[in-house]
Amino acid sequence: MDKLLTVNQVAKLLNVWPETVRRWDNTGQLTSVRTPGGHRRYRESQVLALLGTPETIGAQLRCAVYARVANQEYADNGSLQRQKERLITYAVEKDYRVAAVYTEISSGLKENREELAKLLKQAIKGEVDIVLTENKDRLAGLGYNYLREFLLSYKVKIEFIELNEKSENQDELLEDLIYIITSFSSRIYGKRGNRVAKKITDIIKEEILLVK
Repeated sequence: MDKLLTVNQVAKLLNVWPETVRRWDNTGQLTSVRTPGGHRRYRESQVLALLGTPETIGAQLRCAVYARVANQEYADNGSLQRQKERLITYAVEKDYRVAAVYTEISSGLKENREELAKLLKQAIKGEVDIVLTENKDRLAGLGYNYLREFLLSYKVKIEFIELNEKSENQDELLEDLIYIITSFSSRIYGKRGNRVAKKITDIIKEEILLVK
């Protein structure tokens, strides 16, 4: 007999908020049964199908979700969680199997991103068909085309959900610009690099505030 799971158990398995599970239920993306007391329960097989576990059968495309924010502040204010939930919701709507969910707090310009490296290893092993992310900058600030060609060589496509997150993206682009300035200042000016970078970034921030 198929095991029945609570809303919280499903949320934990799918790495989303309980409210998201209830919303999927209300929109028909998940089907619940009700207990005599009126509580929602979900068949384990249905949840496993979303996770893309070996217990599932079918020709669904396997996707790896990649969500990223530039710093801890964005993670703390819920931006990373909301981004992840948007991606998983999109995957469910497209009937993709969510093979993995990667979340990262890092500049999009950093080359040594641990979670991105894990995603690429999974692609090399042939475990995913699609990399699902919010937009190009989430995946790579620079060098995106190289990354795309690399993934295509393993028959893995990149798909964007193309949501309008303009203000947040602008802030993250500023973070990337500051990262570039700091990195090159230390190379050019050595020990004085941090002071030089701070002066430049302070000027940039002041100009942006004036424009806003």
